Amino acid sequence: MQRHRRSRPTVASRLDKAFGRTLRDMRLQHDFSQEKLAFDSGYHPTFISQLERGVKGPSLRTVIDLATTLQVPAALIVERVEAQLCKGRKP
Repeated sequence: MQRHRRSRPTVASRLDKAFGRTLRDMRLQHDFSQEKLAFDSGYHPTFISQLERGVKGPSLRTVIDLATTLQVPAALIVERVEAQLCKGRKP
């Protein structure tokens, strides 16, 4: 009988989780509920929830739409995602 090892998170899943944490933090900083962010950006609340949980990854268009809705530069979101990823790295 073979033992199954836990697989390491893929780069894509780490990226999706980092984006989700960043989106949630920024949404809360701007005092948006998931529903308000969804309505104002044109996305479904379920999709916003999936993004925040790292279940789905955003397209570039989605990042720009969400940034526009939150009235922040899309580059700021990307910078914060990169910072999240760097925090998670082990030296």
